[in-house]
Amino acid sequence: MRSPEDQRQLFAQVVLCVRGDRANSRRLLANALRLSPTTAGQYVDQLLASGHLAETGIERGRIGRPQRSLSVNPHAGWFAGIEFNAERLWAVRIDFSGTLQSQHSLKLPRNIDAGGVLEKIEYLVTQLSAETTSPLLGIGIGAPGIVDPDQGIGIDYAFLPGWKHVPIAETLQARFPAPVTLENNLRAIALAERWFGGAQHLTDYLILGPRAGFGVAVVIDGKPHRGTHWAAGEIGRWRWSGPGGTEAVHDRLTAPAAWRRLTGAAEDAPLPSDLRSALSAFAETPGQEWHALAADYALVIGHLQVLLDSRAAFLHGPVTALGEPFCKAIVRQLPAECPPLELHPTILGDDAGALGAASLAMEAWRPEEP
Repeated sequence: MRSPEDQRQLFAQVVLCVRGDRANSRRLLANALRLSPTTAGQYVDQLLASGHLAETGIERGRIGRPQRSLSVNPHAGWFAGIEFNAERLWAVRIDFSGTLQSQHSLKLPRNIDAGGVLEKIEYLVTQLSAETTSPLLGIGIGAPGIVDPDQGIGIDYAFLPGWKHVPIAETLQARFPAPVTLENNLRAIALAERWFGGAQHLTDYLILGPRAGFGVAVVIDGKPHRGTHWAAGEIGRWRWSGPGGTEAVHDRLTAPAAWRRLTGAAEDAPLPSDLRSALSAFAETPGQEWHALAADYALVIGHLQVLLDSRAAFLHGPVTALGEPFCKAIVRQLPAECPPLELHPTILGDDAGALGAASLAMEAWRPEEP
């Protein structure tokens, strides 16, 4: 006999299967979850009674009895997703079916501290809550740097002053009546690619995130890889083989570094207010430094691909403004020993991390009672 927790887990798996289009009938659910048709039907009936699932007409096959088609009830509740870096916060609201309903962004003041960031997060979740009467079922946070998802703590992020061992989940759970789930922001973006982007049918892929820093998210067998110390993907710290060996990858390949290289701007030159638009000016006019930048990306990505042998990689952040030609230039310059790799600029927008954070909360949802 299943324990109450096992039953809650199974209810959640049923909803995930229907939401992710893996099954839309009792029979398909039974096959997907390896349950008897009777057991699958019992779980579906309870989720219909609780308002989490709905039956939307008749699906007729060529033979056999007509089957009712299952769908997720979008009005059963909603999930908040928040993602941030040193410069900006993004927030989204998705309904219970996983459909985007609302999005907001907020520029962060320079030198804001950890407490100030948490206050801004609370403000945005409150804004999202005011837009709907449905219950808030979960809050997902995509935090930059190294995070401890199990404890809900932001451990370290070099680009926010004082961001050390910040109790993100504890602070927000004291303010809002919903569970808080925390993940590194690039691993949250990996979930956004799975639910909303180009990785919907992939199990092994990379997220490349050259933004204020440079990190990657690694997805293996459908699961984002965290590492023993939650530091998997922090490749911005790799030493760069430049003169004197004093540089790191984030000194060469972040979005600000790419703009400075392409424009010839000094290290202390102020950045444009819209870095994506500024970089887009170089999308159609590749020059010598453009190709050198692509070669440097190819060097780093090639090392990753030799190690991981991923199916595809998705480029995120302002550098995507350089377009598909930049990605193709990178692929052409990958080392010969590198396994084949598809590289694409993401089809998602700047709110990808917030979408992924909301997806994180959505995947973590469990019914209150079996």
